[in-house]
Amino acid sequence: MTERKVRVRFAPSPTGPLHIGGVRTALYNYLFARQHGGQLVFRIEDTDTTRFVPGAEDYIIESFRWLGIQFDEGVSFGGNYGPYRQSERRDIYKKYVQQLLDTGKAYVAFDTPEELEQKRREIENFQYDCHTRQQMRNSLTLPADEVQRLIEESDTWVVRFRVEPGQEVLVDDLIRGEVRVKSEICDDKVLYKRKDELPTYHLANIVDDHLMEITHVIRGEEWLPSAPLHVMLYQAFGWQDTMPRFAHLPLLLKPVGNGKLSKRDGDKLGFPVFPLEWHDPKTGEVSSGYREQGYLPEAVINFLALLGWSPGNDQELMSLDEMVSLFDLTKCSKAGAKFDYVKAAWFNHQYLLRRPEADWCPAFDKVLRENGITATAEQEAEVVRMMKTKVIEYTDSLGNKKKRNISFPSDLWPLTKFFFVAPTSFDREGDKFIRKNWNEQTADQMRQLAAVLETVTDWSVEGQKAVVDPWVEQTGIKPWNAWRIALVGTGQGPDMYELSAFLGKEEVLRRTRKAIEILG
Repeated sequence: MTERKVRVRFAPSPTGPLHIGGVRTALYNYLFARQHGGQLVFRIEDTDTTRFVPGAEDYIIESFRWLGIQFDEGVSFGGNYGPYRQSERRDIYKKYVQQLLDTGKAYVAFDTPEELEQKRREIENFQYDCHTRQQMRNSLTLPADEVQRLIEESDTWVVRFRVEPGQEVLVDDLIRGEVRVKSEICDDKVLYKRKDELPTYHLANIVDDHLMEITHVIRGEEWLPSAPLHVMLYQAFGWQDTMPRFAHLPLLLKPVGNGKLSKRDGDKLGFPVFPLEWHDPKTGEVSSGYREQGYLPEAVINFLALLGWSPGNDQELMSLDEMVSLFDLTKCSKAGAKFDYVKAAWFNHQYLLRRPEADWCPAFDKVLRENGITATAEQEAEVVRMMKTKVIEYTDSLGNKKKRNISFPSDLWPLTKFFFVAPTSFDREGDKFIRKNWNEQTADQMRQLAAVLETVTDWSVEGQKAVVDPWVEQTGIKPWNAWRIALVGTGQGPDMYELSAFLGKEEVLRRTRKAIEILG
């Protein structure tokens, strides 16, 4: 058999915002396709009309545009296998529904929701299958003339797949190996609903994958229970030779506790679970997004790539091209991956440091303006240069004091406020740094320093050092910590000469004298 060109697909449903787990699935499809010189197809699975959410499709496309994951064909990208939106493929599916009916692989069921509910009350753990179908109202149990009448007079009937008992279904999974299932444990899934004239996910994705020549189906672990049914459908159509290889990815798990990652986890712990900010058109609720929180797309991609897969070395920071060359789908973990949102921030910190200071400025400028500060781009870039490697001290939800790197431009404000706003008070009792570094002699020493600074004519870093350093050497006074208190208000900030050069001579002298006046 001739080896087929690799074709994979990502097929979300437009039922709301794209979950970060879906982004990872799309990323793994992208890496696999690029590694094998194949193609990535973008398909919209919108057969469930009751769950359609306006704007969701555009949101999904914009998310991938921001992330840098490029599709080769599909909805909004074109291609030779369209249409790529399932709601536009109704007539195609009808042909294959009829083929299954004609060959006895499927049957028509007329059971009402009330009848199904009654059967669930009668039979514990009821499912519509080879054991119960003979008790139901369907084309296998009703006379042919009544079946025809009900088909013509009703629009609530469905078509169910006829699962034959006594078979062993083999799912050959690239990640999980061979999975064998007894057919009799599978239920007769609904494949088509007459009322919508649309197939369900199970039939539509099989037909589409076959017609679009998909060679590998890489999807989340939650679809693993459906895999035996999909294998049986391929066999029912006689498409065994073109059946794609399956790969079911591990779940993304909660950062704390057990279970699948959810939006509630993000809301509780303060991190996004969507790539972009989402405005729910039904409820008006706004959900945070990675883009709006200041994450860089390459940081998000790098972080997600390592949730469930490892390159087999100690390398953590990788470009998309490096990921493509290193990616091995068979090396993906079978176990779920804990969603470490702290590590996500670490990745963003690493990628921010790789960016020039000018790239920080638009987001930093927004933060400054929100706090009533107007600065030039040059000033903003200089502040970023001095402060981007500093750490933030914070108190976690358990009351523990911790430190972390600057991960977002918005983190800069608490660390840089003193560049733009002079301290007006000094917490001698609460600030250990002030208590330690401002004593009875400090005010006099600061007056001497101010007098020396008055004589400086070149206010550059080098100009100040040329005057102040000899004075320090001659007097033995070490003014740095006290001077920092005067200019900053506490024990943080960059090199004192760099800070002083940024503030300017007049502002430095004003702040120094104000501190002397207040602290004494």
